[in-house]
Amino acid sequence: MKALTLSATKHFTFGDVPPPPCAADEVLIAVKACGICGSDVHGMDGSSGRRIPPIIMGHEAAGVVAETGAAVTGWKAGDRVTFDSMIFCGKCAFCQSGRTNLCENRMVMGVSCDGYRRNGAFAEYVNLPARLLIPIPEAVSFEQAAFVEPVSVALHAVNRVPVKKGDTAVVVGAGMIGLLVLQALRLAGAEKVFCVDLDPKRLEIARDLGADACFCPKDGDVVKPILEATGGAGVDVAMEVVGITPTIQSAVECLRLGGSLGCVGNIAKTVEFPLQLIVTREISVFGTCGANGESPEALQRIAEGSIRVEPLISAVAPLEEGGAWFSRLYDAKEDLMKVILKPQA
Repeated sequence: MKALTLSATKHFTFGDVPPPPCAADEVLIAVKACGICGSDVHGMDGSSGRRIPPIIMGHEAAGVVAETGAAVTGWKAGDRVTFDSMIFCGKCAFCQSGRTNLCENRMVMGVSCDGYRRNGAFAEYVNLPARLLIPIPEAVSFEQAAFVEPVSVALHAVNRVPVKKGDTAVVVGAGMIGLLVLQALRLAGAEKVFCVDLDPKRLEIARDLGADACFCPKDGDVVKPILEATGGAGVDVAMEVVGITPTIQSAVECLRLGGSLGCVGNIAKTVEFPLQLIVTREISVFGTCGANGESPEALQRIAEGSIRVEPLISAVAPLEEGGAWFSRLYDAKEDLMKVILKPQA
């Protein structure tokens, strides 16, 4: 089969590789669409330690069942499917308690690190346990279905933070996940949602997706107008979707006394927290990792249009052009949100 392989740091090879095996409890999927995730872009240079070459990346995908393992029931060749990229064991204490995203033996499709290597979906075919499959309604395209994983991440992040009807919130970082978090906050009942980002074009998209007001640090202090918009109190919830010290600082400063901080972004391995503000204001901090069973809801939200993904698609391109698209995303010389690669199988 054809695949796009990260063969060395910042270097891709497109060509023939052996197709993945299909174990008894697995299915083989003919990939029809796979999105380039920011974690792939940040990982291709070796900085994250989670894309050690050689590896076929790609975990935001959808396709068609091509083959089923001997023990698989309920699925047949031709079924349109998407899936959760977090492969959990189902047996450890965390899995047994329903927190599969914290599985002690978890693997993420398209990730290679010191602990494991699992090839992903920038290929004509990918294999995964049948229990992770979700059927795609006919009205949902493969490109839309490829958003199930990131939408699940956004829904899980908001589920982790106590958002109540009528709350005010700020999203710091209006990248793709941030814009999905914005929409998830609305669904959770937030009455007013503000967005902060350095890119005016992304803030335009945020307004289109329902942000009440948007603020750019290039234009001045972003905290002051948010405090003014909340009567000086601050927002109930701040979702930080970047993962660097300055954005953590801004998110905390926007919060009211007793507010909640959701930490979604993780660009930097370590950041400086404004500890005194967190302690003296009794801010609750919630870390969030991946998704934990939100995939069916994510697909439903996409199908009904309550979470819009089409405005986030920057380009749809053949898989063989993937290396060039990765370079453009990595260089960040143009405003690109989500690029979806399509194998020609």
